[in-house]
Amino acid sequence: MFKQLISSDLGLSIAGFLLALHYRLVGWTNRVVRIPNISFYEPFEAEPVIIALWHGEHFLIPFFGWRQNRITSLVTLHRDGEILVRAGQRFGCKYIRGSGDHGVEFVRKKALHAFRSMLRLLKAGESIVSTADVPKIARVAGLGIVTLAQYSGRPIIPVAMGTSRRHRLSNWDRTCIGLPFGRLVMVRGTAIRVARDADEATLELARLEVQQGLDDVTAMAYAAADGPESALRPAFSASDLERARDPLNVRTAAN
Repeated sequence: MFKQLISSDLGLSIAGFLLALHYRLVGWTNRVVRIPNISFYEPFEAEPVIIALWHGEHFLIPFFGWRQNRITSLVTLHRDGEILVRAGQRFGCKYIRGSGDHGVEFVRKKALHAFRSMLRLLKAGESIVSTADVPKIARVAGLGIVTLAQYSGRPIIPVAMGTSRRHRLSNWDRTCIGLPFGRLVMVRGTAIRVARDADEATLELARLEVQQGLDDVTAMAYAAADGPESALRPAFSASDLERARDPLNVRTAAN
């Protein structure tokens, strides 16, 4: 009964409205810190870019605070994605629907359509927000995002956003829900470029560079958000990371 309600258009609209209210409360009551502070937005002003985040750390993108009309985010076709879209649109956010994956799932999740749409937008001068890891294997960068950088000629910028007060879910990507009355920290990494003629080995090196870059900015964002308490409350524990990056464990947990 509840699943039917939340999956209905009315249920999705209500959920999107409530999430938008939550966003407003978080935005009003958290002090925003950007790292680096003065030059945070410089790479985005210079050229269209691919903003990379981890799954589970992307719910705060409406607070990115830079030219929402020039940014489009890739969002899953799942019900959760529809709720996120309905909430984000109230803040002027734009979205492409689709999801990365492998094999037949790549087609079913409209990944090819989304890839072409992102290419078109990047060439038209817009920036793209995309998670770097594919569903069910968290914190492992896929080749999709580096392939997008290869064909578009645009750089990948690792970004992380986190709040000092938060609730982390127990799902596959350990989704983090920012809470009000604290600090909201945004950290930007350095640009990662992929040559158009990159071979498989070069693409793999770029994939690893994206993965390390996202790990670094994510750790920095939560350390800055938590301050002295960061050592007592890691953003993503070592055991969580090992479990999330092991696809066998993920499949076992899902069955």
